[in-house]
Amino acid sequence: MPRLKGLPKDAAQADIQRVYERQEANYGAVLHNHAVLARTPAIFRGFRAMWDGLGESALLPPRLSHLINIRVASLIGCGL
Repeated sequence: MPRLKGLPKDAAQADIQRVYERQEANYGAVLHNHAVLARTPAIFRGFRAMWDGLGESALLPPRLSHLINIRVASLIGCGL
C-alpha cells in the first residue's frame, strides 16, 4: 500500500487533468507517481518537462518506446 495518496483527478488543475486523461487512455489508469507529484503542481510540471524533453530527443519512435516500457514493466513485475 502506498504511503502517500495521489491527488484525485477532480482536485487537479486543468493542465494536470489533461496529463491524467492521456495516462488513462494509454495505461487505463493514472500512474501513481504522477498522482503523488500532482500534489505539488510546480514539481509535477518540472517532472513532466524533463520527461517530455527526453521524449523529444529520443532515438526511438514514441510508439516503440511506449511498448518497450510496458514490456520491461511486465518483466519486473510492475503493474499499474
